[in-house]
Amino acid sequence: MLKLNDISTYYGNIQALKNVTLEIEKGEIVTLIGANGAGKSTTLMSISGMVPPRTGDVLFEGRSIYQMNPNQIVAQGICQVPEGRRIFPYLSVLENLDMGAFLRNDKAEIEKDLEYVLGLFPILAERRHQAGGTLSGGEQQMLAISRALMARPRLLLLDEPSLGLAPLVVKRIFEIIAKVNSENNTTIFLVEQNANLALKVAHRGYVMENGRITLSDSADNLLANEDVRKAYLGI
Repeated sequence: MLKLNDISTYYGNIQALKNVTLEIEKGEIVTLIGANGAGKSTTLMSISGMVPPRTGDVLFEGRSIYQMNPNQIVAQGICQVPEGRRIFPYLSVLENLDMGAFLRNDKAEIEKDLEYVLGLFPILAERRHQAGGTLSGGEQQMLAISRALMARPRLLLLDEPSLGLAPLVVKRIFEIIAKVNSENNTTIFLVEQNANLALKVAHRGYVMENGRITLSDSADNLLANEDVRKAYLGI
C-alpha cells in the first residue's frame, strides 16, 4: 500500500532521513521505533507532505505522492494524527470532528462516521459541545484520532499517541488502534517511543537510528530480539 523508496529528507542543510526504504501492506499495523531524534516523526511528515523528501520517492498504492501538497495527500486517503494532538482549541468537539471531514461531501456517510467515532470514545459524545482546549490530554488525543478517522483514511499515520498520557488512557488508546484496524481494515503506520506497547499491537516493525532503518522484522521477533530489548524495552 505504501512504499518509501530511498528517501532523504532535510531541514535546511541538516539531513534528518538517510536513504530510508520501507513498505506497508494493506491492512497491517506497522510500527517505527527508535530513540528521540532518530527521525521517526520526520518519516511520517515526509509521507504526509509536511516535510517533503529531497530525494527518493513515496508511493501510495503504486502512485507517487511525494510532490503532492498535504491536502492532496489527505484526499488520496492518508491522514496523520500529529505529535502533540494539534486539535483546534477554540472549536467544540463536534466542530473539530467536522474539520476532519472537510474534504468530504457524502453527508449520510459522514453522519455514520460521526456516530462511529463517538461510539469509540463515549467521553467525546458527553463533551460534544465543549471547547477542545478544555479537554484533558487524554481526551484531546481521543479527539485528534477521531478527527483523523472522520476523513475516512485508508492509511492512518499516528505520531506518538501515548505521549504524556496516564497508563489507563494509553491502554484505551491502543485498544482503539487495534479495533480500528480489525473492524475497518484501516492500515496503520505507528510511530511510538513506547516500543513495548507498539510492538504488542503491531504486525511488523522497523527500528530507526540516526535517520536510517537499521532493522526490520515481525513484531514478535523484534520483541524477542536481545538488542531491541536492551535498547528500547529496558530489559
